[in-house]
Amino acid sequence: MPISPLASAPVPDDAELARRIIQHDEAAFVSLMRRHNGALFRIARAILKNGADAEDALQESYLQAYRHMSDFRGESKLSTWLTRIVVNQALARRRSANRTRTVVPFGNLHADKRVADLPAEPDDAPDSPEHSRARAEVRSLLEGKIEALPVAYRTVFILREVDERSVAETAESLSIPEATVRSRLFRARGLLRESLARELELATADVFHIGGEHCDRVVAAVLARLGDMPERP
Repeated sequence: MPISPLASAPVPDDAELARRIIQHDEAAFVSLMRRHNGALFRIARAILKNGADAEDALQESYLQAYRHMSDFRGESKLSTWLTRIVVNQALARRRSANRTRTVVPFGNLHADKRVADLPAEPDDAPDSPEHSRARAEVRSLLEGKIEALPVAYRTVFILREVDERSVAETAESLSIPEATVRSRLFRARGLLRESLARELELATADVFHIGGEHCDRVVAAVLARLGDMPERP
């Protein structure tokens, strides 16, 4: 396929990009994929809950979009048109793999002066390794909680909260009423809050917990130092 230098040209709009792809312009197709990879992968991943399956669905969706690009009429955004293809492809894969079930319609503290005077700044800089690890752990926890949502709620949450799509575009992408988008997003947020609250409640008891080898090490060190202390008169 001929390759046109898109990099030096102005960014084409949806209609122009579609026209070039219909003419078998490989560079235009590459531009399309790079432009939408992140958002489309997330929506496939939200439905399939498996990275490899989501990637396969995304690849097949792109091939389907390429073969049927002449069907794009510009009545909606190209991203919306592509999202519908990905959603249908991902749902078809769920059904064929028998992984789907019925989809849900869609006090007054007296602080020590020394503690009160402690600096309020965090100990770790935002770009420190400790901060990065903590952020990765929080992200992993949140991803797990999102994955636990019913697919109807999870899909809307990804489109609205992660990809920041409008209610109208989300509704069009999923072929559901806007009111349904709002209700599912509201329910998804509520389920996440409840789940994270339970996680926090369970974790609170273990905050700054000391046990196991750490506990043994502290005890042994104290006993060793105790043995070196002079006896009381």
